[in-house]
Amino acid sequence: MVDTDSDGRRPVFAAERRQRILELVRANGAVSLRELAQAVQSSEVTVRRDLRALESEGLLNRHHGGATLPGDLNREASYVQKVALSSAEKSAIADLAASLVEDGDAIVVGPGTTTQEFARRLSRHTELAVVTNSLLVAQALAGSPRIEVMLTGGTLRGPILALVGSAAERSLAGLRVRRAFISGNGLTADRGLSTPNMQVACVDQALAAAAEEVVVLADHTKIGIDAMVQTVSAEQIDHLVTDDAAPRDVLDELGGKGVRLHVAQI
Repeated sequence: MVDTDSDGRRPVFAAERRQRILELVRANGAVSLRELAQAVQSSEVTVRRDLRALESEGLLNRHHGGATLPGDLNREASYVQKVALSSAEKSAIADLAASLVEDGDAIVVGPGTTTQEFARRLSRHTELAVVTNSLLVAQALAGSPRIEVMLTGGTLRGPILALVGSAAERSLAGLRVRRAFISGNGLTADRGLSTPNMQVACVDQALAAAAEEVVVLADHTKIGIDAMVQTVSAEQIDHLVTDDAAPRDVLDELGGKGVRLHVAQI
């Protein structure tokens, strides 16, 4: 079978295109509709049709604006897999999130490729104190002499280059800062922020508990997605920084629960 895109692109074999889509989702865990369309050089309308076909065969799960693998609730993508995903969106989210930081603030920052981008934008601040369990965040701030960086203790979790475990949680006990900037693998109005790994979730919860306000950084591929372990409920999230491809219905639900929305334009 040969499909012709509605936007006039050259005909392509549907089976070949769907195989490529499946390979991308298997390699990355979650991929946005926009990224899939670009990768297979087809329209989003065509890719939506492909996703419906692949879902009907049980090969993937369709979500708002993208797709994930079946049984993906406990799958933890590595740093290498995540770093190239939604790079433009992560950059725009990081820019917008950095505007929520003021000179003299004390903040905590969790692990993730988006929080790494966010940390890179903090160098212009002075008298900033940053506590993190992320080696990537600490590395991003290492060259900023006006920022005091404190790493938690803990056991290194290689896939995400972050410190976890009871030592990391104890490092955060009794701490009080203005804001926590955290990410995750999924965000829904029903369950809030979630992640596939229990140890990661426990430290994220300790980061959130240390802050007066919780700021979640999540690109559109994570909105409407669930992972296995809840980090913070929607009611505990004060701010969400996302991009303009995030599904509007989920954002409206989150806004109805008191989450202040900051949407970066791509």
